Amino acid sequence: MRRVRAAVTQAPGAPFTVRDVELEDPRPREVLVRMTAVGVCHTDLGMQATWPRQLTPMVFGHEGAGRVEAVGAEVTGVAPGDHVCLTFASCGACRQCAAGHPAYCRAARALNFSGGRGDGTTALQIDGAPLHGGFFGQSSFATYAVVHERGVVKVPSGLPAAVTAPLGCGGQTGAGTVLNRLRPEPGTSLVVLGAGGVGLSALMAAVAVGCDPVVAVDPGASRRALAVELGAKAALAPGDGLVAALRDLTSGGAHQVVDTTGRPEMLHHAVGALRPRGELALLALGGEVTFDVKSLIAKGVRVHGVIEGDSDPARFIPELVALHRRGLFPVDQLVTTFPFEDIDAAVTAMRDGSAVKPVLTFT
Repeated sequence: MRRVRAAVTQAPGAPFTVRDVELEDPRPREVLVRMTAVGVCHTDLGMQATWPRQLTPMVFGHEGAGRVEAVGAEVTGVAPGDHVCLTFASCGACRQCAAGHPAYCRAARALNFSGGRGDGTTALQIDGAPLHGGFFGQSSFATYAVVHERGVVKVPSGLPAAVTAPLGCGGQTGAGTVLNRLRPEPGTSLVVLGAGGVGLSALMAAVAVGCDPVVAVDPGASRRALAVELGAKAALAPGDGLVAALRDLTSGGAHQVVDTTGRPEMLHHAVGALRPRGELALLALGGEVTFDVKSLIAKGVRVHGVIEGDSDPARFIPELVALHRRGLFPVDQLVTTFPFEDIDAAVTAMRDGSAVKPVLTFT
């Protein structure tokens, strides 16, 4: 067992408390990673509030970056000393994994959201008792993490950890929705609803492949300004007249809309802003939304539900790294760093909107 520091959530809705805990050595298909950075995602905060009580205490965190310390006996893809990005776990054997769509892995729930490994065990202990973990196959709100081998992607050693970390979830979710699922041609008009980390990642990907115009919608003035800096033709506040303004900017309606808000009123705006045979991609885990099916059919709207950008991380994360190196995916412009022990400040900054992508760093 290894002594590590981890942000522990004692019960649903309880705050993150940094504690000393114990971590097992990696099993044959696991990798031990010393964390150098980890992004804070809205998914962490949502799960912190709603996580099942029987699976607490719990360690969250799923946008990790670090260096490999040790590997299990059956691991071949990385070696000690490698710099890595951590992402979601998948089995690698089911039909979806074999087809290159591991975000829809048959074992996704057991490997990512069961509070431990797929077999029900956990690599973590606190005060001699089991501590739930394995969140997205990693639980990287900690100084070290034992990670499922398919959730580890090697990255160049010169890539800053604060850039690497968001690629594991928010970066690939937004960018992957555009590049893997929607696959727009140059000149396609694309609207992004919500200019947070995921939305701006989608926006950057759309700009990178030549979408024109790209338009962002967000209530925050600073985020609208950042969207324009990143290549949006315009950035609008939600409210009365939004649909008309979007239709005007996109010459009669957008080809594609990416929604990261999950808000019913924004989804209705999205449909209204689309041109005939337009596409709507849904990324947020919102509640029920009621649509007039007749209008959807008459307009020929295609709706995509997308998890993790429908990406194969082993292939897609290196593609994002390459785009970043060419200056086409400047994810660093979204990042605000905080020391790991100041996780509460990072959470506050995400909730009040003062940080687009908080990233915790480790000394």
